[in-house]
Amino acid sequence: MPTSELTFRTALDADIPGLVELIESAYRGDASRGGWTTEADLLEGQRTDPEGVAAVVGNETGRLLVAERDGRLIACCQLEHRGDHAYFGMFAVRPELQGGGLGKVIIAEAERIARDTWGSREMQMTVIRQRAELIAWYERRGYRRTGQLTPFPYGDERFGIPQRADLEFELLVKPLTAAAPR
Repeated sequence: MPTSELTFRTALDADIPGLVELIESAYRGDASRGGWTTEADLLEGQRTDPEGVAAVVGNETGRLLVAERDGRLIACCQLEHRGDHAYFGMFAVRPELQGGGLGKVIIAEAERIARDTWGSREMQMTVIRQRAELIAWYERRGYRRTGQLTPFPYGDERFGIPQRADLEFELLVKPLTAAAPR
């Protein structure tokens, strides 16, 4: 049971080891099976590494948004400003906290930041197209499938070791509406 509000902040270099652990736990290995967003049946190996997370943390056109509760890192997502749109990625929620509505709150905050801070009119993301349940979750949040596919980077183990030969990413998009007046 949470004892305090969820707080958001931009990740710092000191957060990198904890972020790598969080992202790995949400997507790969046995720990990820405690939640519903696992990729463990599609990919083995790593999801990210300290260098990959450091690149996102240090990206001058974006940020790695961290969600904490009671000082504990519980979720994160990548936001990148790309002109009139923003890119959303590296989304991870601790497996034992998945399914309780936390993801909805985090994606809403990411959309608010992209819209209100950067003036982004659209949020974009890529999702492995074989992840039907995850894509359906994004569709319930207002994202739509574009049918625009890009190949999975087979042979580059920094992204994992594919367990099937047909993996592809699909672009999902959502228009970001203006904030309601206060």
